[in-house]
Amino acid sequence: MNDLFSSASESAREEVSRLKATLTRANIDYYQNSSPTISDQEYDRLMRRLQDIEKQYPELLTPDSPTQRVGSDLSSTSSASKQQRKAFQQIAHRYPMLSLGNTYSEQEIEDWLRHLPAGVEIVAELKFDGLSISLWYEHGRLTHALTRGDGVRGDDVLRNIQTIGSIPQVVSAELPDSFELRGEVLLPWEAFERLNKEREDNEEPLFANPRNAASGTLKLLDSKEVERRGLICYLYYLLGEDLPFDTHYERLEAVKQWGFPVSDAIKLCHSINEVMDFIAYWDTERKNLPVATDGIVLKVNNIHQQEELGYTAKSPRWAIAYKFPAEKQKTRLTSISYQVGRTGVVTPVANLEPVQLSGTQVSRATLHNEDFIRSMRIKEGDMVWVEKGGEIIPKITGKAAEADDDSTDYDYRFTPVCPECNTPLVRVEGEAAWRCPNRKGCPPQLQGKIIHFVSRKAMNIDGLGDETIAMLFGEGLIKTPADLYSLSHADLASQERLGSKSAQNILVSIEASKSVPWARVLFALGIRMVGETTARKIARRFPSVEALQWATREQLTDVEDVGEQIADNIIAFFNDTDNLQEIIKLKNAGLQMQVSEDRQASSSDLLQGQTIVISGVFSRHSRDEYKALIEANGGKNTGSISKKTSFVLAGENMGPEKRKKAESLGIRLVGEDEFLGMINE
Repeated sequence: MNDLFSSASESAREEVSRLKATLTRANIDYYQNSSPTISDQEYDRLMRRLQDIEKQYPELLTPDSPTQRVGSDLSSTSSASKQQRKAFQQIAHRYPMLSLGNTYSEQEIEDWLRHLPAGVEIVAELKFDGLSISLWYEHGRLTHALTRGDGVRGDDVLRNIQTIGSIPQVVSAELPDSFELRGEVLLPWEAFERLNKEREDNEEPLFANPRNAASGTLKLLDSKEVERRGLICYLYYLLGEDLPFDTHYERLEAVKQWGFPVSDAIKLCHSINEVMDFIAYWDTERKNLPVATDGIVLKVNNIHQQEELGYTAKSPRWAIAYKFPAEKQKTRLTSISYQVGRTGVVTPVANLEPVQLSGTQVSRATLHNEDFIRSMRIKEGDMVWVEKGGEIIPKITGKAAEADDDSTDYDYRFTPVCPECNTPLVRVEGEAAWRCPNRKGCPPQLQGKIIHFVSRKAMNIDGLGDETIAMLFGEGLIKTPADLYSLSHADLASQERLGSKSAQNILVSIEASKSVPWARVLFALGIRMVGETTARKIARRFPSVEALQWATREQLTDVEDVGEQIADNIIAFFNDTDNLQEIIKLKNAGLQMQVSEDRQASSSDLLQGQTIVISGVFSRHSRDEYKALIEANGGKNTGSISKKTSFVLAGENMGPEKRKKAESLGIRLVGEDEFLGMINE
């Protein structure tokens, strides 16, 4: 391997690591949290970039890459509640439930079509923007309804699917003994707007779009609430053995005749021109539909040709999705206001003359930072283009043509002071953001510390959402996290929208937080750059707050993943007398400021120097608990198998690609019981 290739590979390795982390986080936000943080188009751009690098450097392609697997919505993930994990049984798909390859380019659609066998027929369908579902029928009766899950297994949401009136529970027609139907669960625009209005009235977070609302609804534990919200479904694929007809189009027609909901927006195409006409028609007409759509799906019609074309690791070669370009509208930027985040970053916001985009009215959009505004030479009063990337987050994409782009006296000035506390802003060299330095007196920052403190991965205090914290803060009942432990039932019950029962539930959760282990308390303190994983590693090296308080810079940087900047942030935190007083209050309230004797007794160096990969489903502990046990015994968790892997902690349904990779490298598979024996548990 020559030096040029090595240099390029090292650069590519770093970019691949960043892309994997970004795409994995985006998958979690989209599939598990029903709260996407980037647009579909940005996600697809990053995915395409990752695919290109992996193609150029095959040694960087790993089985756990987002290019090799679909996003997972399984309720066994850490984002799901314990009730959800119990409520939804996980079942293996009979056939892998893959995602579709997609493009935003009509030229790429033409290229895909030209590479198919001569004379092939194509079925063009609308791509509905909802949640994928797999319906199993046995002897004419609906027996299971599985979400996509991770493509291999899905959550059985049968009782919630049974609330959708258009899906037959029993079919009387002459049908195959066993078959599967796949489709999309949707929340119509009208129901979506009604639901968001209810949430707005209750000061609950709004759903970004109907897809997220449908996803969140389908995982609710209350089937009556699911039914009230008004989900619908369109089915688009029939699977099974010995099925009638050898073409996809005929099968869909049969499914429709059997009484199932199938969209009428389907066309059997015999040429590229017919496909392009279908795309052009629905690019406009879809705006009149009662449900959200985001593109067109093209499928090879002949089932035997589908089988011959086969699959990639995560998508069929016989189908592709064309995504419609993001819808954009022209409107006037009436003013620019500023918002302060919990870390002090001040973000400019465009206030717009209201405009309809993707079925909703948009009147605000982010402007990111000063550099973004200056690069577009935007000012108040300009006509601008606004779009919803992937129908999620409104954003300004540029000035309209008639705007005064040639002006030479453009001189936009970012607000010089914090809009909340009037403190002069500062801008750190090398950063694009302006920050408010008033960490101890700026209301959004003070509230942000409390919001972080009560979050699930920190102290996990239920019932204290952003709005409730803002209300208690505004009443002067809390100023710091320690004040939570002085709240009384009367303090809470007297607040609007809480009442006696809610107050009692909050107090119970606050009391329960006193048993949260030291590592999570450390994370909850909100020391800059000390994330959840880093906090666990620090807590193992410094098993009490006193030990950490007196740690030197050299001792801190000896901890894995703790660099000089994090070490300096920790030292600065403990040099602040206000922080020390807060810690004393929290300690007096009964919080765990040191590793418990039980945990100290269970800690060891039995796994010191060993790198361990976890894969599969376990019965004795959750995956997160096993990660904690590995770290408590000196081991290191990693997500992908390599030559450096010591062994794989393998549960049931271990990923086939990981198993194959482990076997090829001679990596040992360790079962659940054997592992617990290794650490003397």
